Amino acid sequence: MASNNQNKPPVLSNNITKASPSSNKKKLGVDEVTCDKEQKFGAEKMVGTANNARIRQAFSVVNGIQDLGLSSNPASNAGSECGTIEFTREDVEALLSEKMRYKNKFNYKERCENMMDYIKRLRLCIKWFQELEGDYAFEHERLRNALELSEQKCAEMELALRNKEEELNLIIVELRKSFASLQEKLAKEESDKLAALDSLAREKETRLNMERSHASLSEDLGKAQEELQSANQRIASINDMYKLLQEYNSSLQHYNTKLQKDIDAAHESIKRGEKEKSAIVENLSTLRGQYISLQEQLSTYKASQDEAMRQKDALVHEVASMRVELQQVRDDRDHQLSQVQALTAEVIKHKELAVSSEDLEARCASQSNQIRSLSDQLAAAEEKLEVSDLSALETKTEFEGQKKLINELRNHLEDAEYKLIEGEKLRKRLHNTILELKGNIRVFCRVRPLLPDDSSGSEGKLISYPTTTEALGRGIDIMQNGQKHSFSFDRVFMPDESQEDVFVEISQLVQSALDGYKVCIFAYGQTGSGKTYTMMGKPGHPDLKGLIPRSLEQIFQTRQSLLSQGWKYEMQVSMLEIYNETIRDLLSTNRDASRLENACNGKQYAIKHDASGNTHVTDLTVVDVCSTKEVSYLLDRAAHSRSVGKTQMNEQSSRSHFVFTLRISGLNESTEQQVQGILNLIDLAGSERLSKSGSTGDRLKETQAINKSLSSLSDVIFALAKKEKKEDHVPFRNSKLTYLLQPCLGGDSKTLMFVNISPEASSVGESLCSLRFAARVNACEIGTPRRQTSMRSSESRLSLG
Repeated sequence: MASNNQNKPPVLSNNITKASPSSNKKKLGVDEVTCDKEQKFGAEKMVGTANNARIRQAFSVVNGIQDLGLSSNPASNAGSECGTIEFTREDVEALLSEKMRYKNKFNYKERCENMMDYIKRLRLCIKWFQELEGDYAFEHERLRNALELSEQKCAEMELALRNKEEELNLIIVELRKSFASLQEKLAKEESDKLAALDSLAREKETRLNMERSHASLSEDLGKAQEELQSANQRIASINDMYKLLQEYNSSLQHYNTKLQKDIDAAHESIKRGEKEKSAIVENLSTLRGQYISLQEQLSTYKASQDEAMRQKDALVHEVASMRVELQQVRDDRDHQLSQVQALTAEVIKHKELAVSSEDLEARCASQSNQIRSLSDQLAAAEEKLEVSDLSALETKTEFEGQKKLINELRNHLEDAEYKLIEGEKLRKRLHNTILELKGNIRVFCRVRPLLPDDSSGSEGKLISYPTTTEALGRGIDIMQNGQKHSFSFDRVFMPDESQEDVFVEISQLVQSALDGYKVCIFAYGQTGSGKTYTMMGKPGHPDLKGLIPRSLEQIFQTRQSLLSQGWKYEMQVSMLEIYNETIRDLLSTNRDASRLENACNGKQYAIKHDASGNTHVTDLTVVDVCSTKEVSYLLDRAAHSRSVGKTQMNEQSSRSHFVFTLRISGLNESTEQQVQGILNLIDLAGSERLSKSGSTGDRLKETQAINKSLSSLSDVIFALAKKEKKEDHVPFRNSKLTYLLQPCLGGDSKTLMFVNISPEASSVGESLCSLRFAARVNACEIGTPRRQTSMRSSESRLSLG
């Protein structure tokens, strides 16, 4: 279905102008020539307004037909004879409301040419309407044929449905008859069975009587020998009859079972027949609804076609009226031409008679006066020229001074830009020196506030913060069984400190990633201690955003501000989780496939370390990003894909290690310097005791895998803390987590660990273990961070250029 704006309308004429409400000219382009034609102008204006209304109504009908989808592409068919010209509603309204403007309203030749051009465009529009009407007639015929075909198919389906229904009724009647005969046979067999059982009972009684008589006659054996033999024969015959009756009884039971199965099969076939009948009835009702809707569409199209025919008749009538008006305009033009010729002849006569001596003397006097005035003006102009020369000299002097000032300002600007670049380099050097002095692996401790479900008042008794000058903001004390344990870290955040306060402390570390360093920030702690809240924050609350969203906002803001210094950055994001010692791609397009094991989904996520100390995971999805919104969308997508579960310690616990990686590539076009930075933000799964979490089944398997990977991390930290020689072994390969973090823990990366603890009294043991582990991490020494920079080569310059 072609839309109204599918093709651009043709350029009608340069004379087309918008109609102004204050104009007194006619709608059809004929100006008001004399006052005698005012009444005619008003009538024509009313006719033009009515025509405009009819055109708008015609276009509304056409647009309605196009919206109903009753034509495949009428606009393209309509343009077959008119070239590629199409008319929209605005084009026709502009054509009808066009006004003719003339340089000279007595130039009837120009007016005639404009009118002929206007009539040609009207004919083109009418021809386009006629072709459009033909297309709609063809479409109407096609729809009528389709409707007749559908009616024929509907009738055939109704006939087939009736035949099928009659066949099903016959089958049902036959099944009912067979069922009745089977019931009669069953009743007969039941009566035979009862009769056989009665005869069997009688024979048993006879046998008992014979046994009694045999017992009584055994005393007189000699006398009753002949009777005994006859009785034995009768007993043998009775036993044979009993056996026959038993066999007959078993055969009756088998036959009864077979009849019952036949009855069940007949019931099932009757039910199937009824289901088929109901399905056919539903199909018939659906076809009837479709037939009714097709009839409604046909009636709607007939009404629209009738309206289009009425519009066509109105347009034909309008063209006829316009032809009559054109003839009247031609007659007026001929009359005006004859008047112009007569007036021209009279003017020539008057000019010949007006030449006299008095006129010549007056002209001479006026010319002398003009000469005197021109001489006065010449003297004044000479004086002004002298003044302008003086002002031009002053302006030239001032311009040279301004030019000199501009050159000085340009030199100052170049010096300021050079100082700015040097200051930025100095800031980066000082910033990295400060971070190196603070330690390569820094440890921050954060205590989450008490929740409504926690026991109130326990945090103040168990956890305290020293107020001495040395330990203020860096120390934390925890009580267990009456014994106080003291710890000191690079920074300790109390429960009342906000997400903004936490981010301020790490903002310079995030800046190092843009400067070309590898940066790693990870959160460690027990389940429910607030690790995910610290890293991700609370969705839907801008003030509670975590470190990951805030870091991204800072990076993109700084990237924008560095554009003025010639820096251009490209960002790439990847997200994964380590679940049960298996790597999962959280940005995979097939979310179900990403939740399978590596061997099942066909991808092998292998961890690779190159010679530069960079880490890569094969087959991992890497996405180019340009704004914070794109990364936020990817974070939401990864959060929905991440493995979470419910335990006794946390309503929604993270059951995997989440790793967010942002790769930064920077290029300074002015200094041709390149930097490669990496920002790793990691939310570790929470450590927990099986006795406290109450995990079973899959939760038990997940807990064991989490504790095993965290134990491997503890072994790596312990080995790094004891390491004296470079050749000492550090067990990075004991788990996927430690192998993935190898460049961050044992390389040239700037690493920061958040240890999150819970203030609950029941979590004192786990909190103490976490603080001890964090103290061990704080004592580790790794390699000096190295900035990854390079100068752009000639080939890269050519490729980028």
